[in-house]
Amino acid sequence: MQTHTVFPTLNPAQLEAVHHLTGPCLVLAGAGSGKTRVIVHKIARLLQAGYEPGQIAAITFTNKAAQEMRERAKELVGPKAAKHLVISTFHSLGVRILRAEGAKLGLKEKFSILDSDDVLSILKDAGASTDNALARRWQWTISAWKNQGLNSAQAEAAAEDDDDRVAARIMQRYEERLAAYQAVDFDDLIALPHKLLLRDEAVRAKWEATLRYVLVDEYQDTNAIQYELLKSIVGERALFTAVGDDDQSIYGWRGATIDNLKRLPQEYPLLKVIALEQNYRSTGNILRAANNVIGNNPKLFEKKLWSAFGDGEPVRVVECDGEEHEAERTVARIQALRGGAATASDSAQVELKDFAVLYRANHQARVFEKALRKANIAYKVSGGQSFFDRAEIKDLCAWLRLLVNPDDDPAFLRSVTTPKRGIGTQTLTALGEFASKWKTSLFEALFAQSLGTAISARAIGGLHEFGRCVNDLEYRARHTVGAEDAKVFLMGWLKDLDYEKHLLDGEDSEKLAASRWSNVLDFVDWIAKRCGGQIENDGGLSVEVERKSVLDVAQTISVIISLAERGDDQNVVTLSTLHAAKGLEWPHVMLSGVNEGLLPFRSEDDDMTEERLEEERRLMYVGITRARTTLSINMLRRRKRGRDTIQGVPSRFIAEMKLDENTAREDPRDKLKALRAAAALRAEKASKLPTD
Repeated sequence: MQTHTVFPTLNPAQLEAVHHLTGPCLVLAGAGSGKTRVIVHKIARLLQAGYEPGQIAAITFTNKAAQEMRERAKELVGPKAAKHLVISTFHSLGVRILRAEGAKLGLKEKFSILDSDDVLSILKDAGASTDNALARRWQWTISAWKNQGLNSAQAEAAAEDDDDRVAARIMQRYEERLAAYQAVDFDDLIALPHKLLLRDEAVRAKWEATLRYVLVDEYQDTNAIQYELLKSIVGERALFTAVGDDDQSIYGWRGATIDNLKRLPQEYPLLKVIALEQNYRSTGNILRAANNVIGNNPKLFEKKLWSAFGDGEPVRVVECDGEEHEAERTVARIQALRGGAATASDSAQVELKDFAVLYRANHQARVFEKALRKANIAYKVSGGQSFFDRAEIKDLCAWLRLLVNPDDDPAFLRSVTTPKRGIGTQTLTALGEFASKWKTSLFEALFAQSLGTAISARAIGGLHEFGRCVNDLEYRARHTVGAEDAKVFLMGWLKDLDYEKHLLDGEDSEKLAASRWSNVLDFVDWIAKRCGGQIENDGGLSVEVERKSVLDVAQTISVIISLAERGDDQNVVTLSTLHAAKGLEWPHVMLSGVNEGLLPFRSEDDDMTEERLEEERRLMYVGITRARTTLSINMLRRRKRGRDTIQGVPSRFIAEMKLDENTAREDPRDKLKALRAAAALRAEKASKLPTD
């Protein structure tokens, strides 16, 4: 079979990446160069080469990205094959390994996965502290150690000061509590599988044989422990494709390391490196600005983006007096571009969802929100509070976690008190002391024959009633399968809990309580859909997607919640941080506050290291390459810093873009006035035309 006839829609570099199957491969996928397309076509090529679907793993970082990849693979190879592909996040793959092999680490099959709030609570208990800020610092430090592959003993040995030594001792107590609770945190989902594969040759051989070929998306975002996990899975065969871009490595603050890209050619001498440089997103002027900026960073691999779309409009630099003026000019530009498209016969209607305002820090969104509301322009803030961070959703998730793992003490404590059922703090304290004394979980302690020595008979009655309720729910959840039955079960459960009344009683405003109840109903629908049962078409054949029980869905809910991103396709302007915008694109992008101190970001007492500056430059590059058609760079003449107003200094990145001297520096309000004047003139002329 001729390679050029297999996938005729791919360009030569994409084809080369798709057809390289004999050894390790690094695909340097520039922004907008079709990396997901390459991955799904390579999956199809592997199937052609004789791989079984279940032997191919495609790993990415978010559920949203995994879902998109799954849908595109389904279109290319069909639902039957796509159903058995292992397309998941790193953390979901970790769950899969731990569910199968966790017993070798002392974990029950139904271990719990703790969310951030649970971890914070346990750390405060382990450190005998009520200080949230201190516990958060412990949490970040411990997370960083785990992402480097360190346990508490190794962390203490490497500690450089007293604060680190204290955190290492807290980490030891934290590890003991996780073991007692039969629970893991999010970082453990990578660290524990790696630990197991490293020390158990039989398990490692099993997973090497199970996942014969591995593709990793967004490889530049991997941290040290994720790289080691990948090495353990691919083994000496090294049959993998890493797809990434060193110019888009912007998550150093959360442990991602560009060193993983440097290590590949060193540790895999036969590595095939293929650069994807043709951009299918942006115009030439936008790409030239991006190439010029990123050209100031040292290059691991040579790559220069180009586009067949022509030059397009020049990149605009918009000078603003301050934050409020910037917001006004941004709103005016949105209105001008929409007005211009609406009056042009050869132009499609420009919608609100075609616009994005991108900024370095969350606080920059407020002034834009105010201006957009004033102009009656609908918007959404990306990276705000997650749906799953809402108290009412966390309440219900705690119950579901308890059904999966009765030994999950944090879930027990939240469930037994939400809604309140007359079980007070004194009773729960006594129960906790009893469970600790006998080294058992709180739920297991409920039914201990000797519990009466610690708690009154009346209090035990309430605890037993709660325990029976949980056991009954677990039984019904295990036997409730499919979307329709799941919804009936969940609504009945909420009625038994009287949860709607609990929300009404807990809020002064009926409107706020109703909003929270609406979130609960959305959550019910969300779970029910994941219980499945819909019919899909595979080349004319009816194929029933595997249906799951409510308990099956609950088993993976912590991972789903931690990575979930709501993909509402609303017709609204997007306000987003640059970090949250990575992987997305819009026809019209406005970069906000491109000033020294904001982008690149630098606090008053911060020494800007060369490494930090390089990552900030990559962040600017990511922002530029989000734009498809037009790009505006907003620069403030004066900006706020705390309560003070200081002179705004243009970001060095503006000069690095090397924009032409005739780059447009217009006030979009002037353009809007001109458009309105032209429309009025046309209307006046039309009114004077004969009517017969």
